[in-house]
Amino acid sequence: MVATVKVNEINGAAGSKVYTPVGAGETVTYARYCTADQVSPALNYPLPIPTSGFRYSYWKSHCLDLSGTFTKINNIRWYTDGAIGWTLGTNGEVRVGRRDSGDNGCPDASYEQATGTQGTTGNDMENATNGHGYYKGQTNPSDPAQNFTSGSPLTVDTSDYTSAGKTKHVVTQVKVASDATQGEQADETFTFMYDEI
Repeated sequence: MVATVKVNEINGAAGSKVYTPVGAGETVTYARYCTADQVSPALNYPLPIPTSGFRYSYWKSHCLDLSGTFTKINNIRWYTDGAIGWTLGTNGEVRVGRRDSGDNGCPDASYEQATGTQGTTGNDMENATNGHGYYKGQTNPSDPAQNFTSGSPLTVDTSDYTSAGKTKHVVTQVKVASDATQGEQADETFTFMYDEI
């Protein structure tokens, strides 16, 4: 037998967070960055281009949901194709949360609901006051997502999972500059990989 592994997006307050399966074959087939804490906002809450400086999406938290019959799952990693094709302007980027040492994934118990001004901007996940508590105090709280490829993936979670459960979270966010191009962007694929015995 093999494990059943689904990607979940996590939303809502920490005490009552909701896990939504996202991907092929699921009711929600993709995640959309926006200016609200919603897994599937359709075209609502788009990320406005600022007149100066930057605006941010609400950050997104994604984990693996493990079930089925397996002996062990570990070595969970995450990557992109190395080229985010979105026109986010000068120094705009898709960023992913990083830790100075150890796993880069956020433990489920340290999940933080995305915050900001709904419809206008999310809070910068690196911000010392309003950023994501698990990352904002790090020397290097995030990196551009395209830095992580199949040949050099982000280490998310080195824990050994021997039964059903949720893994550590990958936390991502879009940062957009004043010279970004308006309009809906093309789909991008972010990939989890793991070892199973």
